[in-house]
Amino acid sequence: MNNSTNRNDPILALLTQAREHISKGELKEAAGKLNRANQTLPNDARVFMLGGLMAEKAGNTPGAFENLRKAVAMAPEWGPGLLELALLLARNNQFDEAIQVAEKVHKLEPNNPVVLAGTIDIAHRAGQTDMAIRLLKHGLTRFPDDPQLKILLAGDLAAIDQAADALAIWNDLAIRFPASPDVWIGKLNAHLALDQRASAIESGKTLLQIDPSNEVYQFHAAVANGQTPPQIPQTVTQRLFDGLAPIYDTHMVQSLGYRLPKTVATKLHELYQGKKFNVLDLGCGTGLLGICLGRLQGALVGVDVSKEMIAQAHRHNVYDKFHTVDIHDALAATPESLYEVIAALDVFIYAGNVSDAIPNAFRILTEGGTFVASFETAPDSGENMTYLQTGRYAHKRSHIQEICVKAGFDQVTLEDVVLRTEKGNPINGFLVWAHKQNAS
Repeated sequence: MNNSTNRNDPILALLTQAREHISKGELKEAAGKLNRANQTLPNDARVFMLGGLMAEKAGNTPGAFENLRKAVAMAPEWGPGLLELALLLARNNQFDEAIQVAEKVHKLEPNNPVVLAGTIDIAHRAGQTDMAIRLLKHGLTRFPDDPQLKILLAGDLAAIDQAADALAIWNDLAIRFPASPDVWIGKLNAHLALDQRASAIESGKTLLQIDPSNEVYQFHAAVANGQTPPQIPQTVTQRLFDGLAPIYDTHMVQSLGYRLPKTVATKLHELYQGKKFNVLDLGCGTGLLGICLGRLQGALVGVDVSKEMIAQAHRHNVYDKFHTVDIHDALAATPESLYEVIAALDVFIYAGNVSDAIPNAFRILTEGGTFVASFETAPDSGENMTYLQTGRYAHKRSHIQEICVKAGFDQVTLEDVVLRTEKGNPINGFLVWAHKQNAS
C-alpha cells in the first residue's frame, strides 16, 4: 500500500479528483480516475476506500461494503479506511460492529479531529450517549475552546439528566457567544430541568431580544413562562426528527418498547380483512406502521415533516407515496373522502392543538372509514392540553372524545395503553378508534 501524501505520491492527484467527483455525484468521472489509480498502484487501500464511497453514492450498498472491507483488510491499522467503514456500518444501522470499529480507530488516532467527529457521530447514531460523552470530554482536552464540542456535550449531559453540568457549559458559552440563540435555548431548558423558572424566563427574554418576531424564540419564551403553546413550531420538530432518524427504529422499539404500530396494524387487517383500503399515515416517521401493515391492496401514503425520517421509511418499499409537510397543513389541503383509514401514531403528542386536525381527518375519510390516533394522557381535572417538560403534549381523554363526537364520528372508543417506557417508567396514554358512519 502507498498512502503517503507527499509530492512523490503517484496517484494522489487522481484520488483527490476522484473524491471531488464523488462529492458532486459525477460517478462516471470518479470511476475513470479510480481505474487509472488502480492501474498505477493496484494494491492501494485508498482506491478501494473511495470505491466504497462511490458505490454507496450510486446506491450500491453491498458494493460499498465489499470495497471498504477490502480496504480495511489491505490496511487494518489505517485510520481513514476504518473510519469510513464504521460510518457506513452506522448509516446502515449495524451499530454493534460500527461501535467496535469506531473504538478501534479512535485508539489508533485519538487526537485526529476528523476521527473524533466521525466517532462522536457514530456514538450518537447508535444511541450510545455515554460513549459520546466520553469522546466529547476527550476532545475537549485536545480542543478546549471548541464551541461545537461543548454544545454537543451540554446536549448529551441534559439527555442523561445531568442538567447542572449542562447548565455550567451553557453559562460558559453564553459569555463567549452572547448572540447565539442555540446557547440561550440550551440555558432555558437547563433552568427548566432544574426548576429554576425565573432564570428560564430571563433566558426567554434574551431570545426575544435577539429576534422578537421569531416563532421558535416565542415558543421557548412561552414555555419558560409556564404557558402551553398551541403547537411546536415546524422547524423545531423538523430539526428534532431529522437528528433522530438514523436511530429512531432501534431507540423506539428496542430501547423504549414502542409497540403501537404492530397493535394497530393487526387490528386494521382484522377490520378490513380481504378488502381494499387506502391508508394515510400521518407522521409516518421511519415507516414503522408501514412495515407492520406490509403491502396493501390499496395505497399507503406517508406524511412527515422530516425529510430524513421519510428517507428511512422509503427504504422499506411499502409506501406508495410520501409528502414532506406539516401534518396540520397536509390535513387541511387534502380533498375529502379519499382514505378508508387515517392513522396518527405518536404524532399528536408533538402536534399540540387537534381541534382542526380531527374534523379534517373526518372530512378526508370515506364513509365507513376509521380514524386511529394515540395520545399521552393528561389528568381529566386539568387543562384540555398540557405541554410537558419532555417536549411533548398530553391531552385530556374527555376533550379528545368531545372533539371526535363533534366532528361527526358515530363510534368513538378510547383504549388505555402504555405508549412506551421512559427511563424505565411506563408512559401512559390512550388510543382512539373512531368510525365514520355510512350515509345509508
